[in-house]
Amino acid sequence: MIPLNRRASLPRAGMEYFDARRKPHNVGKIIAALVLTTLCIFVLKQSPGFGGNNVFSRHQPGVTHVLVTGGAGYIGSHASLRLLKDNYRVTIVDNLSRGNMGAVKVLQELFPQPGRLQFIFADLGDQKSVNKIFAENAFDAVMHFAAVAYVGESTLEPLRYYHNITSNTLLILEAMASHGVKTLIYSSTCATYGEPEKMPITEATPQFPINPYGKAKKMAEDIILDFSKSKGADMAVMILRYFNVIGSDPEGRLGEAPRPELREHGRISGACFDAALGVISGLKVKGTDYPTADGTCIRDYIDVTDLVDAHVKALNKAEPRKVGIYNVGTGRGRSVNEFVDACKKATGVDIKVEYLNRRPGDYAEVYSDPTKINKELNWTAQYTDLKESLSVAWRWQKSHPHGYGTN
Repeated sequence: MIPLNRRASLPRAGMEYFDARRKPHNVGKIIAALVLTTLCIFVLKQSPGFGGNNVFSRHQPGVTHVLVTGGAGYIGSHASLRLLKDNYRVTIVDNLSRGNMGAVKVLQELFPQPGRLQFIFADLGDQKSVNKIFAENAFDAVMHFAAVAYVGESTLEPLRYYHNITSNTLLILEAMASHGVKTLIYSSTCATYGEPEKMPITEATPQFPINPYGKAKKMAEDIILDFSKSKGADMAVMILRYFNVIGSDPEGRLGEAPRPELREHGRISGACFDAALGVISGLKVKGTDYPTADGTCIRDYIDVTDLVDAHVKALNKAEPRKVGIYNVGTGRGRSVNEFVDACKKATGVDIKVEYLNRRPGDYAEVYSDPTKINKELNWTAQYTDLKESLSVAWRWQKSHPHGYGTN
């Protein structure tokens, strides 16, 4: 019979006999393993790409992290491409209501390295989503492109434009203030000037917008300017008022691909290409009784490559407690008829033209005086040949008849 006080000391089946004399040695091994594991985790956390997008959540010396709102859109995607080429870190936020996921995928394929580019699907009208994005990312600057941007549509849906442009800009500013982001490059428009009495338009030209699109942008500008003057804001603000954008990436990687249902409100270049491709029967020119040489509207057409160059130069020149306001245009006005002739030459198609009544909210003549941006930002439009800009865009359109093929 085994004494009770000895039974507890016998090893049970399947268990290793425990020797109290080995305890210090095992504890040492455990401590060493824990130290090594902690060190490995620390090293991994310092590596770019650890934990998915963790690198985007912290500031990094020598790296400027730019939030590009509307970065899946026509202008925003071209701006993102330029920023990435210039070694900026880019976060694109877009709800894809007007943008194209295909454009984002092109950028992701061009810049697959960890810590270069991330895409966040979100609506900037959702305050909780906006705050979450700013809380989880360490932005150094914001380029705010996201906006609905069709003059004709704005007269049909004015409330949508005030919500999307003015209210959403307010939410962006509130998030920037809450999270200490001090640099803003704002995408504005010559539509804030309305129909000035004198040409060309300078930055001092009075702003009297005549359609909801221009009015909403003007309101957003006023909010930005008021906030920048507030105590402790220390904002570096650049407002770029640009004119009619055309063209596409010279290397053919990106282009303009509006949704089919928006074509009737879109840019004249898009309508021209649709007519050349046979998507629509012809080009509709709205308004032939304007007080211009040939009766059609006069506009200043700026190539998208020049436009994004102006944005990057503005970002590089932005200074705390200073506001820069610039017109971005070529300084030369072209009539719609001139544009149509250039488009016919660029596409090689004798496009049928139908002349209709004026479009609501349009104005007769608008072109810029780029003297200020030439002098202060050392920026000058380089792609000023209308036919050549349209030819570059046409090559992309021909090779992408269905746009990016996905949204």
